[in-house]
Amino acid sequence: MPKNRNQALTAYRRRMNRRGVVRLEVHVRKADAVLVRGVVEASPIRIGEAEARAVLRERFARGTAKGLKALLAAAPLEGIELSRARDLGRDVDL
Repeated sequence: MPKNRNQALTAYRRRMNRRGVVRLEVHVRKADAVLVRGVVEASPIRIGEAEARAVLRERFARGTAKGLKALLAAAPLEGIELSRARDLGRDVDL
């Protein structure tokens, strides 16, 4: 790469780094490319950066449950019947 072009690229990367911008490369299906571009471009502009992050974290972030009990407590269980009749087993003559 020519020296001037290399210096310009280095300066650009330095500016982006100071702003806290990170370059990502994402591989998606061709049909989903428009959708991904739309999410990247539109969400911070329309609803604000903080709200966009909150919505995306709520929908796509991995759970942080630490164990089965915490995972079950965080699960959406509305409308599911969790109680059952007590079963004492069968009568046995000894």
